Amino acid sequence: MAKRAPEATGFAQATEGEKLFAPTAARNQPAINAVMARIAPQSGKALEIASGTGQHIIGFAEMRPDILWQPTDVAPDRLASINAYREDSALENILPAHVLNATQDGWAETNGPFDLIYLSNLLHLISEIAAKTLISEASAALNPGGVALIYGPFMRGGELSSEGDKDFHAKLTAQDPEIGYKDIQTVIAWATKMGLHHVKTHQMPANNLAMQLTKPKASVR
Repeated sequence: MAKRAPEATGFAQATEGEKLFAPTAARNQPAINAVMARIAPQSGKALEIASGTGQHIIGFAEMRPDILWQPTDVAPDRLASINAYREDSALENILPAHVLNATQDGWAETNGPFDLIYLSNLLHLISEIAAKTLISEASAALNPGGVALIYGPFMRGGELSSEGDKDFHAKLTAQDPEIGYKDIQTVIAWATKMGLHHVKTHQMPANNLAMQLTKPKASVR
């Protein structure tokens, strides 16, 4: 997976043991939980791509004990943090974190299938090619009727709607011209071509969006 930008990784602070704490993850958790509570399936298996510190998946697993949650990441310190949160929580519906590079071809063949896939704050940190691969593989990894939720900052109509977003996008593209904010409609178009159906775009705090997608069930003849 593409290397996270320094501005993104810097938001995670060391805390007790191997746990990392991201203030932004704590702030956006309630709003994301509210959406997740409405759209998650009644049961099944869920994948979190790029779980980061592990804060989000702990909240999801507490809220939905009927779903088996699989956290993933590529960074050793993130994997250690996720597993530390998991062990402290004593929740039985979270699997140990494992390495998953979701921007590489073929991971859907060895992971899943899943009934829910969640991704937070990653698309703006990877290239267009990597983002397309991620969405294509996520579509392949979903069961028919499965749900995907993609959360983060996006352009709207090719425009950035806040000064903070403009500044952050400029910093990202200065570091690497291939990364930066993606347009929400462009990402929806990619997902549609890759076999997913756009259900709704949820307006979230701090100018973020949460894109709800589903994989259509096979038609009955």
